[in-house]
Amino acid sequence: MADRLTQLQDTVNQQAEHFCNAIGVIQQTSFPSKFPNFDRTGCQTPNPTQPQEDYAQLFAQLIARCAKDIDTLIESLPNEDSSIELQNSSLKKLEIENQETAHELEEVVRRGELLLEKMQSALENIAQAQLDMQITLKTN
Repeated sequence: MADRLTQLQDTVNQQAEHFCNAIGVIQQTSFPSKFPNFDRTGCQTPNPTQPQEDYAQLFAQLIARCAKDIDTLIESLPNEDSSIELQNSSLKKLEIENQETAHELEEVVRRGELLLEKMQSALENIAQAQLDMQITLKTN
């Protein structure tokens, strides 16, 4: 997972994309306006039968949701007021948790290796029993 600054940058880029797409759709679906004292011939009129979806509502929702995400990410960033002692204590706590988790992982690996040895031993016993049975059947 990316760090908070990268997430924030990605969300800001997504917001810019929403704005760009919204403007593009508005340009594509809007009707031209006529200016007084200006007549242009050969102007293409839009097709009024073209279905008009509620693009304004859609993009307003996307932009608002993205803005909310940006606010949330900004608020989750570390505060300038946070002291070095607080950061150091947080890092020490994380280091202790990391060491505890590493010990737990080592114990799980040790138990897994013991279980693997037992399974290999059981498989060897089964294979030996099958060989013994085949030898017994051939001799009879």
